[in-house]
Amino acid sequence: MGAIFGFKVDFWTLWGLFGQFFFFLSFVLQWYRSEKKKRSHLPIDFWYMRIFASLVSIVYVIVRKDLVFFISLLLQMGIYLRNIYLIRTTHHDMGLK
Repeated sequence: MGAIFGFKVDFWTLWGLFGQFFFFLSFVLQWYRSEKKKRSHLPIDFWYMRIFASLVSIVYVIVRKDLVFFISLLLQMGIYLRNIYLIRTTHHDMGLK
């Protein structure tokens, strides 16, 4: 495709940027929901967006063969999945949906 500021831009660069965009959107969502509640809040959607962004990014790092980024994403996904599990079990135990 070409280059921007000396960086190679191809399909996989755009794919990686797409994944990073969802990481960014998860923070925008968290900020928006916190502002609405007038307190810090991490909605379950935040964690789902992080998992989606991680999956997109994992494809990118496999193609680019970046072991450091790959391991980092896998470890982060474990935290995201654990948070979703804790939210779901806490809400279930409390009779919430």
